[in-house]
Amino acid sequence: MTDDESHKSLHIFGTDVSMIPCFRSSFLYGISGGIVGGLLTFLRTSRPLLSCHYGMGTFTVTTLGYWSWCRYNWSKKSIQYQQLQSALQKQAAFEGTALEDEMNAKAGLKSA
Repeated sequence: MTDDESHKSLHIFGTDVSMIPCFRSSFLYGISGGIVGGLLTFLRTSRPLLSCHYGMGTFTVTTLGYWSWCRYNWSKKSIQYQQLQSALQKQAAFEGTALEDEMNAKAGLKSA
């Protein structure tokens, strides 16, 4: 059995949600937060409808809040990886040339 056969995924509107960064963790934190928020509200007020509203509100706020924070950090890391990859490609292209010595001199690095 290969990895493709053992990988089970959920498709919503033709999109595999397991491939979306931060999707799984956002919903897990949201569901946990909603359950805790609803239970605490029920324990405090003993009103089931109010606790359902608080649970759903807590789920929504937690999911959207964590999704935003996670995607911001993911985007920031993605940009940093792209910049690093570009710098490494430039360094590899200039390695052993006079331009490398000039760039090292500007940066204050010693040439090897």
